[in-house]
Amino acid sequence: MTMRAPTRPPLPHPRGRVPVIGDLFAFDFDTPTQSAVALAAELGPLFELEALGVRYVVAAGAEYVIDLNDETRFCKHLGTDIEALRVIGGDGLFTAYNDEPNWHVAHQLLMPAFSQSAMRRYHATMLDVGDEFTALWDGSVGTATVDVSADTTRVTLETIGRCAAGYSFDALTRSEMHPFVGHMVKGLKGCDRLGALRGSYLPKAFARLAEIPVRRHAQAMSAVADEVIAVRLRERARGRDAAEPDLLDLMLDSELDFANIRYQLLNFLVAGHETTSGAMSFALYFLSRHPEAVEKARAEIDTVWGDEPRPSFEQVTKLRYVRRVFDEALRLQPTVPGYYRGAREDTLLAGRYPMRKGDWALALTPVLHRDPRWGTNPDEFDPDRFEPERVRTRPAGLYKPFGTGPRSCIGRQFAIHEAILMLAVLVRRYDLLADPGYQLKVAERLTLMPDGFRLALRRR
Repeated sequence: MTMRAPTRPPLPHPRGRVPVIGDLFAFDFDTPTQSAVALAAELGPLFELEALGVRYVVAAGAEYVIDLNDETRFCKHLGTDIEALRVIGGDGLFTAYNDEPNWHVAHQLLMPAFSQSAMRRYHATMLDVGDEFTALWDGSVGTATVDVSADTTRVTLETIGRCAAGYSFDALTRSEMHPFVGHMVKGLKGCDRLGALRGSYLPKAFARLAEIPVRRHAQAMSAVADEVIAVRLRERARGRDAAEPDLLDLMLDSELDFANIRYQLLNFLVAGHETTSGAMSFALYFLSRHPEAVEKARAEIDTVWGDEPRPSFEQVTKLRYVRRVFDEALRLQPTVPGYYRGAREDTLLAGRYPMRKGDWALALTPVLHRDPRWGTNPDEFDPDRFEPERVRTRPAGLYKPFGTGPRSCIGRQFAIHEAILMLAVLVRRYDLLADPGYQLKVAERLTLMPDGFRLALRRR
């Protein structure tokens, strides 16, 4: 029997709310996640924001987020920013509505592309990209600093291109960043603005104007995806052996139409490199500030890998401390800092807050990841929080860097293997020398990554 939710009580909101425009002055549109985290410290575990007629319910406290993860009562919701992202990604896996048939077809179809056997096939390609990465950084040893976020973006774009579609962006050998990245960054920022305007009470002309540049960037990105597909089709016409099909082969041999294949590929090219790049960059930031963690990581790498120049798949999976470094970096700086959840039926969130069917809330993971149950000083970097015995004592719902439920990140194992391999390669090869005066600044473009973070390098 469906429970009818009572009238929703008011939630805490920022001081100084202004009629008509709401809480616009309470947060920074360039850093919405960081603004929301700051507001959570002031307003508590569940609060609301209003902006030009759009109401956002933000769940920051663990009790509320963990309850939102209950799949029997809640499901993925596309917030205004993700809905706007459909201009770029259509009905791809990340941007599809729950009831769109292509999501179910593609999810079942592409799961094998992220199985352990598939990971083993990708491993050699990741090693090849790692060799190109170190060749790039070797050129800066002793002479210049490296732009960490830019270079990890090169690495992860090249990795997903080669592993998913056998396509090289030449990202580590060309002097300029591949144009796909520039269009992606501007397109993602534009989708933030477009989503807010679409949901507001402002005349629709404002949203239509904001959509023009987003569509321009989407067309440029689609042209890249079409070229990737065209290259594969030419290879297949020449008799390419697809005995071990990659993600693109699986899609081309399926019932998905060309438009959806393009959307799926764009989803993977964006989500498959942008989030991992940020996670690797944050991990390198924390390592550069914690020499004791670098020494522990090196000791493990030297023990497990020895003098092996191209470690095996199994040797990467045995780097348990490096994995803890990566997990702790994602805890402190989740590159996807939140996810939307919608109520399937009328219900009470955490037994307190009434939600009607279709109501939604944003689960804010940076606050969830600092719950007191993480132990003392949850703002400090401590990879040992992820020692098995400590993990077992915490609720599983306290760590959600990849989302939750069946709509969580399908490529999480790919990202984890790639990041651990690349981090180990870099820690093994270089001393990471950070500018002691640098203070972490976080750039936001749907995902998060360090801004202006550079390293000097010294060969070991």
